Amino acid sequence: MNFKTLAYAAAFGALPLVAAAQDVIRHPIPDSDFPIAQAVEIPAGKSTVYLSGVVPSVADDAADPATPEAWGNMEAQTVSVLNSIKATLESLDMTMGDVVKMQAFLVAPEGQAVDFAGFMGGYTQFFGTDEQPNLPSRSAMVVDALVNPNWLVEIEVTAVRP
Repeated sequence: MNFKTLAYAAAFGALPLVAAAQDVIRHPIPDSDFPIAQAVEIPAGKSTVYLSGVVPSVADDAADPATPEAWGNMEAQTVSVLNSIKATLESLDMTMGDVVKMQAFLVAPEGQAVDFAGFMGGYTQFFGTDEQPNLPSRSAMVVDALVNPNWLVEIEVTAVRP
């Protein structure tokens, strides 16, 4: 944009529209209400923050930490992980709305299917809500195991500083 265009934009109050064009663009999945973005577009000049994988905290201090009961079910572990991610982002002056990419690693307890509904139950408390409508692009992978055999979920995210 040249100086003359900027001068006209400033004079006629269009400058906020010019600045808004530099925001992150989230492309929804066509004809779907599934709470992830099909793609997220990051404009030049934005700072990207990569968070390492986050695992759940103990959910029940009274339970033996070597048992699944100490860690909770898939939904409880997902909420635990996302609360940790939220706290880390807040410490960096960011929010969950700044997350543009998520990779979730999900484990099924032996002999069972992955509790994807439990994962989504936790996920939708943080993304696609009235308070936080921004959706990241996301991949969810079923893995054989995580470092602790009682963990059911590990999540890593990429966020863009506003």
